[in-house]
Amino acid sequence: MAHMEHALRTITDRIAAARSDNTPLRLRGGGSKDFLGGSRGELLDTRSLNGVISYEPTELVVTVGAGTPLTDLEALLAEQGQCLAFEPPHYPWSAANTSPATVGGMVAAGLAGPSRASVGGVRDYVLGVKLINGLGQHLTFGGQVMKNVAGYDVSRLMVGARGTLGLLTEISLKVLPLAPAEATLCFALAQHEALEHLHRWGGEPLPLNASCWVMDGNKPSLFIRLRGAVAAVEAACQRMLTEVPGLRMDNAQAGPDWSLCRNQQLPFFTDPAQNGDVLWRLSVPQTAPVLHLPGHPLVEWHGGLRWLWAPTSAAAELQAVALAAGGSATLFVDPAATQGDTASGANALRSDSPTLNAISQRLKASFDPQGIFNPGLVS
Repeated sequence: MAHMEHALRTITDRIAAARSDNTPLRLRGGGSKDFLGGSRGELLDTRSLNGVISYEPTELVVTVGAGTPLTDLEALLAEQGQCLAFEPPHYPWSAANTSPATVGGMVAAGLAGPSRASVGGVRDYVLGVKLINGLGQHLTFGGQVMKNVAGYDVSRLMVGARGTLGLLTEISLKVLPLAPAEATLCFALAQHEALEHLHRWGGEPLPLNASCWVMDGNKPSLFIRLRGAVAAVEAACQRMLTEVPGLRMDNAQAGPDWSLCRNQQLPFFTDPAQNGDVLWRLSVPQTAPVLHLPGHPLVEWHGGLRWLWAPTSAAAELQAVALAAGGSATLFVDPAATQGDTASGANALRSDSPTLNAISQRLKASFDPQGIFNPGLVS
């Protein structure tokens, strides 16, 4: 692909110049995740690295340029009855930002949608990557089959690194066939009841794919999506509705609702309870009970992910509650970044563990010794 080769030369030259001048670079694809904030430097746009390099539907493997729009990849897969099972969010939040999310940004952010707890996350589907490191070297890690993954898997290390270790140029992904059947059930259950049922159903051979508990208006509601073989989905619907009174939703209605959940466009995300609150992400064990939190959370991943609107001043309280439950709390939407300050460090890649922070710093020093890629994200 001639345009890819030209784009690679241009980007490599830009990185070499930045290294020579010690100029920080802010790596960016479609900009759909600018709200995370944390990076600074001269903009380096990756969208020129665009295109399908290879696709083998029978092998369930696709390789694309990192700047390829996520919508293009998903459309290509849908033509073959296949998909990215982990449902990466597109986050079309900003009317001012009309560029679609890119595959490179999907990997760099490492964020997955409603089905994450059942099918795995982005890291589980990355087979290999190519990247340019801070020394200007174009490196290849992994491959296009699972057998190539042995020892220290550097390709998956790039998932969630947010560009701090290098600029992704190519990505190979495992894809899966679309499920033959799907159904969404709705139950009117309080949060503690919903968590109890999710915990019990999660230990049974049911085709659970996604779940969402939310205050729907003034009514507590648990939505569960089932995916799998037709017989398995139908049997599960009958069994679960017999155990707990509820409704089976029309897929024509439920499908768009799950897309809204995936892209954080449900009323919970678009109409925060109080002005000045920010969105927090609490990652806890699925078996964690109801947490003592201000307001009502939105609960995903069968109890493992809890979204909450709260002021920034609640940071210590939320982190203590999450830690007591065996998890962590992080500020998801950086309020400074939503106002154009991409250099805010509120969403830096840091941990409460000195050991993990030391590992992150050593990796950064190895891949990008001058720290030119997205400085400010690694503390």
